[in-house]
Amino acid sequence: MTTDRPTRAIALRRTVAALAIALAPAVLASPPAQATPGAATAHTSGAATSSSASTTGTSTTGTRVATTVPTDCQPDDSTACVAVVVMNDAGDRIPDAEVTITGPGGFDETVTTTADAPVSVAVPEVGRYTLTLDPASLPSDEQLPDGASTELEVTAQTGGTGRAAFQVGGEAVAPESPSAEATTTAPGGDDGGTDAGTGTTTDGEGVATAPEGDASERAFSWGQVWQQFGSGIRFGLLLALASIGLNLVFGTTGMSNFAHGEQFALGAALGFIAINQLGMSIWVGGLLTIAVCALSGVAQDAAIWRPLRRRGTPVMQLMIVSIGLSITLQYVIQLLIGGGSERILSANPRPLTLLGITLSTTSWISMAVALVCLVGFALFLTRTRLGRATRAVSDNPALASATGIDPDKVVRVVWILATAFAALAGLMWGISFGSFNWQLGVQLLLLMFAAVTLGGLGTAFGALVGSILIGLVVELSNLVIQSDLRYASALVILILVLLIRPQGILGRRERIG
Repeated sequence: MTTDRPTRAIALRRTVAALAIALAPAVLASPPAQATPGAATAHTSGAATSSSASTTGTSTTGTRVATTVPTDCQPDDSTACVAVVVMNDAGDRIPDAEVTITGPGGFDETVTTTADAPVSVAVPEVGRYTLTLDPASLPSDEQLPDGASTELEVTAQTGGTGRAAFQVGGEAVAPESPSAEATTTAPGGDDGGTDAGTGTTTDGEGVATAPEGDASERAFSWGQVWQQFGSGIRFGLLLALASIGLNLVFGTTGMSNFAHGEQFALGAALGFIAINQLGMSIWVGGLLTIAVCALSGVAQDAAIWRPLRRRGTPVMQLMIVSIGLSITLQYVIQLLIGGGSERILSANPRPLTLLGITLSTTSWISMAVALVCLVGFALFLTRTRLGRATRAVSDNPALASATGIDPDKVVRVVWILATAFAALAGLMWGISFGSFNWQLGVQLLLLMFAAVTLGGLGTAFGALVGSILIGLVVELSNLVIQSDLRYASALVILILVLLIRPQGILGRRERIG
């Protein structure tokens, strides 16, 4: 029996394979992010006692000068700190330099640096603080480079320390632009501490995450394999929650939605605005985020996809429209949150060890929520009338319509579920992994395609199986390859699956002609 549906499926697989092959070299060639040398840098760290910059020597001059506020702030659940250090080009700390810290609530304090440790003060509110260095307080032979800014900005967050470092001296390099803006990262994010013994990094207060750097320099241990296995399950569950919507849309419409990654990022962005900026509770802000994203799915289907379907627009053209929509949504998200990394929760993550796996408490909660949603989705597809109608439309829209099922109604429900699940996944991703940026969706889109292709395009539970496997491969690959290449391993799997078993693990072979 000849149908046009297998033809569309094979065309999509070939398209995805071509895109994966085209993008894989770019992913493999991407260098790891490096800090730009400059006269002044700033970052935020969740560890109160870690140094804001490495030193190569110890200054023997200068003594601690009394200040108007305590200068040994220790962050906790109710305290935010700001720390500052002045260093020369050799890495020695410069004492007796005066720095004024100003910020929300009229906070205005002047501190004096020491030679033994960064000066850290408690601030009254969470927010952005400006640190201004007084050049007159610097030694005559340790001045700021020409064009260097005397101001830095850091973000103070509850449970963390916003750290700023001014670099002075004859060999110090001035920044290309004398901007007062300094780079910041959230506590528990990419700037976590490193455990030299195992090569693992830690989130905030010791939550283990993916090991970084050269895998060949790390000692192998089964404990680390087990830890990465747990991280892979976390990665896979959140990826599955996002991927099932992508699979649902393909199964019911035959279209590959390249804008689905932006629905994922939109969930994180709206969650950041609702919870972090508007001060809503995580539950109220989360539900509002999911509701808004679900409404965006309804709007997309009503304004774009349903009219195009009724006109009989070919699937390839629909895919091109989705690419344009993806680009548009990317820059809408950038306008909403800016171009830097943001953090949904301001407090440091709390570590929790279960079954020998240490993750943040929010990660365990996110995994539980994802598992409940996936089980609920499975029950919806198998036990409810609307779920069975969705499967029928996915199998054969024409036959489903002949039996009295309204395909347009089913597709509308599918868009609601797809965007809502993507928003929930993006929200929990931002909470679990510490920080996110406006490019989160495009970074994970190919992983979603790899997951649904591995599990079986258009199959009800293929996204779950494929996502768990992709999550495990991505996290366990950190043990043998550099962390920057871990996503490339998933793309290699995508290509191999398309070559060896195009229908995926749960897919069925289909005869054409």
